[in-house]
Amino acid sequence: MGACHKEELRLSHTFSNASSRDRRVLKHVHDNVHGNIYLDPFFMKFVDTEQFQRLRDLRQLGLAHMVYPGAVHSRFEHSLGVYWLAGDAVQKLHYFQGSELGIDHFDMQTVKLAGLLHDIGHGPFSHLFEREFLPLVHNGAKWSHEEMSVKMIDYIVDEHNIEIDPSGLKRVKEMILASSETKLSNSTREKRFLYDIVANGRNGIDVDKFDYIVRDSRACGLGCNFDFHRLMEMMRVMDDEICYRSKDYLTIHKLFATRADLFRTVYTHAKIKAIELMVVDALVSANGDLNISSYINDPAEYWKLDDTILKTIETAPDQEQELKKSRELIRRIRRRDLYRFCNEYAVPKDKLEHFKNVTPADIICSQKASGVDLKEEDLAVSNVKIDLTRGMNNPLQSIKFFKDYDSEEKISISDEQVSHLLPGCCQDMIVRVYSKKPELVEAVSEAFENFQLKTYGIKTQVHETPEKKKRRR
Repeated sequence: MGACHKEELRLSHTFSNASSRDRRVLKHVHDNVHGNIYLDPFFMKFVDTEQFQRLRDLRQLGLAHMVYPGAVHSRFEHSLGVYWLAGDAVQKLHYFQGSELGIDHFDMQTVKLAGLLHDIGHGPFSHLFEREFLPLVHNGAKWSHEEMSVKMIDYIVDEHNIEIDPSGLKRVKEMILASSETKLSNSTREKRFLYDIVANGRNGIDVDKFDYIVRDSRACGLGCNFDFHRLMEMMRVMDDEICYRSKDYLTIHKLFATRADLFRTVYTHAKIKAIELMVVDALVSANGDLNISSYINDPAEYWKLDDTILKTIETAPDQEQELKKSRELIRRIRRRDLYRFCNEYAVPKDKLEHFKNVTPADIICSQKASGVDLKEEDLAVSNVKIDLTRGMNNPLQSIKFFKDYDSEEKISISDEQVSHLLPGCCQDMIVRVYSKKPELVEAVSEAFENFQLKTYGIKTQVHETPEKKKRRR
């Protein structure tokens, strides 16, 4: 036996011993989606840290609870759910194909730990922090919560002296980065299918989506008829890739369609976006005084940042004039004096490929001569993209199927082979415009209509701004 193989076995054995199957030491948590979730002492070493407990103060859906009151669930329970589903998925593969695939306890533990910690680096207010706030204060520089999760894991291990094999730790971090833009190392070529369970960069089917789609639908009081259990029961690894039965094609399509529906009705709800725009303005205004953006430079400081930052701004001493504008915006949110939605339109299908985000300056340049002279700071524009996880591409084209369990061949399936009722376009781009001041709704609405006429030759919005809304003061 080679020295390298002996070392691999030693590391695998050590990582396995970090876990116990003794029910007397298992911690169980009752989850309202998955029922009882069991954690052994090794995973509790991560859960019982202030860094993981911080996830209790990060709402899964950010500010959606301002419109859907039940949407107050946190990234803490979501992380436990992904941990549980990740373990369930790898155990099913082990049961049906374990000897064929060489799945061992080491593999199972790393997948579960990746599920548990995949969101440990998430910022406040869902994706608003990294996609809307940070680009404004860091000159468009890219930053991702996945990369921060990796840094946070290293910090937790060092800070709490958690014993874990370096190879296991490395694999966990690679699994978390699997769907990000970060290039994976060559080590991921071995048992590549394991890296698709938590964060699937190949086609977007992963247990992270399974959990949040069901959990978010339930919290918002929406129906969800997507059955992820069917996919987990029937999946099969072929040529180092998780494949699905061809008869489950429409079930997989329903996964992506349900996600798109959640984006349209919840995640990008027009009123929720209005509140998000106000929060972004409040954070940007407060950043100079509180240095919020600097927290991302140090995991030791970053874990202290959560959704309570709004309360910190709101209750700051009155003498801190630097926070006056931020406090006023938060007060307006509390009193439901929100940025006023003027109108929206869907970008024509033939314009999607070369679409560039609409800016307040674009709208201002389209205003007609009138008694009102709009400024960029008078309005806000939200460019909302809704897709099936792969941009303009159909994610089902990246998925491999098999006809039955006797088949040894992976196949691709086109939409035309299944149904002519499936959508021919996989992305929507919606442009929304808001007036920051009630008295400017009419002027902003007219400028927005003029912008559409100049850009497309027609008004593409499907309804006029109600006159009573234009006149509302």
